[in-house]
Amino acid sequence: MPRLLFIGDIVGRPGRDLIRERLPKLREELGADFVVANGENAAAGAGITATIAHELLASGVDVVTLGDHVWDQRGFDKEIVGLDKVCRPANLPSQCPGRTFIVVEKDGVRLGICTLLGSAFMKIEADSAFHMIDAFIEKIKGQCDALLVELHAEATSEKVAMGWYLDGRATLVAGTHTHIPTADEIVLPRGTAYITDVGMTGPYQSILGREVAGVLGRFLDGMPRRWEIASGDMRLCGCVVDFTPKGMATSIKRVDLRV
Repeated sequence: MPRLLFIGDIVGRPGRDLIRERLPKLREELGADFVVANGENAAAGAGITATIAHELLASGVDVVTLGDHVWDQRGFDKEIVGLDKVCRPANLPSQCPGRTFIVVEKDGVRLGICTLLGSAFMKIEADSAFHMIDAFIEKIKGQCDALLVELHAEATSEKVAMGWYLDGRATLVAGTHTHIPTADEIVLPRGTAYITDVGMTGPYQSILGREVAGVLGRFLDGMPRRWEIASGDMRLCGCVVDFTPKGMATSIKRVDLRV
């Protein structure tokens, strides 16, 4: 039975180092056929570069997904066109560069990957994920046997709603963006695995991956200051999903590898 490992937001160099050092062994131990990871915070906590994308792919990630920080690194809009294993949010304006959907194959099973941005409380221009996902699934029908839909969103309710909306049509609906792992993993009645947020891969002795003092100070006095990447309590977080060759999930388990 095919197995998918989905890894939550990789934060800065500490998160990248953890992927490089631990992912190859973890992939082998889990017997993961496919590994997908969100890399939108991989460059100093905001965005990604082509060099970093290649580094993650060389460490054992099959496909890198992105989110609302997709364009934070200068020049990445030019670099992304040459990255065939990097997937930008599909509901960004159509004129944006980059791939909206990627298919990887293992032992005759084709896994499709797409990522979507939520609408509630998000500060980036994007179409409604709900308004475009039906046509999107119809368009890619026949190109894949299983489908991972990542919803990079702030609102818990929006993620839960997408899980139910795609039940029976996606193999996994996984939430990212909020960096805190949730304990609501479930296989929904029609065979879609769901989790509200898989958490981040990076330092948990932090505030969402940043040093506590800087972020806390901003809450206290509102003054601007640098938010440095933290380094304590390193964890690789995500989920692992078993699914049938026809793309229906049979199990989902959280992954929380602590260093």
